[in-house]
Amino acid sequence: MKITELPAKPKEQKITRVAAYARVSSDKDAAFHSLEAQTECYEQYVAAHPDWQLVGIYSDNGISGTTINRPEFQRMLQDCRDGKIDLVVTKSVTRFARNTVILLETIRELKRLGVDTYFEKEDMHSISPDGELLVTLLAMYAEEEARSASENQRWRIVKRFENGEPWVGKMLGYRLEDCRLVVVPEEAEIVRQIFSDYLSGMGIYRIVKKLIHQGVTPANGNKWGHSSIHGILTNEKYTGNMILQKTYREDFRDRTYRKNRGERRKYYVEHSHEAIIDQETFDKVQEEMAQRAAKYNHSKQNDQIHLFCGLLQCGNCGRYYRYRHSNVKKYDRVIWVCPSYYTLGKDICPAQSILEEILIAKTKEVLTTDELNREILQERIEKIIVPAHNHLRYILRDGTEVEVEWQHRSRSEGWTPEMREVARQRALARHQKEEK
Repeated sequence: MKITELPAKPKEQKITRVAAYARVSSDKDAAFHSLEAQTECYEQYVAAHPDWQLVGIYSDNGISGTTINRPEFQRMLQDCRDGKIDLVVTKSVTRFARNTVILLETIRELKRLGVDTYFEKEDMHSISPDGELLVTLLAMYAEEEARSASENQRWRIVKRFENGEPWVGKMLGYRLEDCRLVVVPEEAEIVRQIFSDYLSGMGIYRIVKKLIHQGVTPANGNKWGHSSIHGILTNEKYTGNMILQKTYREDFRDRTYRKNRGERRKYYVEHSHEAIIDQETFDKVQEEMAQRAAKYNHSKQNDQIHLFCGLLQCGNCGRYYRYRHSNVKKYDRVIWVCPSYYTLGKDICPAQSILEEILIAKTKEVLTTDELNREILQERIEKIIVPAHNHLRYILRDGTEVEVEWQHRSRSEGWTPEMREVARQRALARHQKEEK
């Protein structure tokens, strides 16, 4: 009998797919911790582990850790759900999240997906037996730290308000210098033009269109729109006076500013800085706005949530389509239009209006369903982009994208028997009038 020892098979080395997450909460931090430096650091860190493979580096700049609405954070989570990542590496618990609920929910979801999270500063793995307990304690500490920082910031803001000093001074016509609003002459002329145009009878959207053609850029870098012009026309700071703390936030987790209706103290400061608009002109504008509002204050049919509301996005300007009835009675159809095209014209946005019946038909094809309602759309569709005429791009919540095209029917094919009868009656009435 011969016995031969069999050599052990070499154990196959498993490659761990690693993602790195970084976050800086302000542009000041970003100046010192550039994305390039972080990328190089994490590339070296992963390269030091032969069985690691870098999937990608996800970095959010200037976004608080108390919110989950961080683009790169969400993209990283989606890649984890898609099975592309085995390990997430981050500098510390506070870089990952400063909200206990968000942190724990995220860690638990990743654990269910079999994804580990390693916190470098704490030298801790979330998937370890005592990992969740330690993470919970550290998260509570990080959240309390964020609360304290927020309260200190709020105290500083209130103190400045009590001293009659503005907190934010980035607005068209002014800049904040040494706690005082200082006039920017070239922008002040634009402000005077806006007030003058409105009093001359121009509507807000005509003013918007004029500014766009002039190449004027808002001080905050956003696009001109109804709300930006309305905000200028109603801002008392242009008269040299200020109302401070017109808005507030509930707490440090809340990123939404609410209108102050007495929940917080307000401060009125007279003659605090140089005026751009005299008080008489400002008061005339407020009276004119009230008269126009009373004249055109009709009940809005848009108060109702329609089928595709908030889902159909213009591929040209990025605004969301709105629901409208066709103005031509003989058609009596529902259409969806881009608000930029509808209010500012095709030279600003050449977007196409779309019949709702086409949207319904194409959406049923994409979702392979005969039933369509608001709940189904919200559950299965993230958004529908209109990149070009006769073209739709469906972004589904399962991560897939579907491209759809169609051809418009000829006008004769689109007419219903009722529409034909209306047209016949009109032609008959016109013929009889001509005979008389």
